[in-house]
Amino acid sequence: MQQFDNLRASSLYCQKCQAAMPVRERLLLILPEKEIYDYLCTGCASSVGQREVTLGRSKSSKGLRHDARGRRRRRQDRNCSCLRAC
Repeated sequence: MQQFDNLRASSLYCQKCQAAMPVRERLLLILPEKEIYDYLCTGCASSVGQREVTLGRSKSSKGLRHDARGRRRRRQDRNCSCLRAC
């Protein structure tokens, strides 16, 4: 189902805390075909799960690059000299 493609966890069970805890999502690895995110417990900072995002040739990922921190940014038009994403 496409409605669950961008599902993100807000809380997961932590073995150390022995309870369902809120989690933070951290970008772990960027590959050409997918991105891997790690879920960290906010109570003890241990890893409680992972999420993989497949980067297909969809409209949302077309024309995007990643900067040094793993955030997506738009490509600049090579014919344009301005600093905005054209």
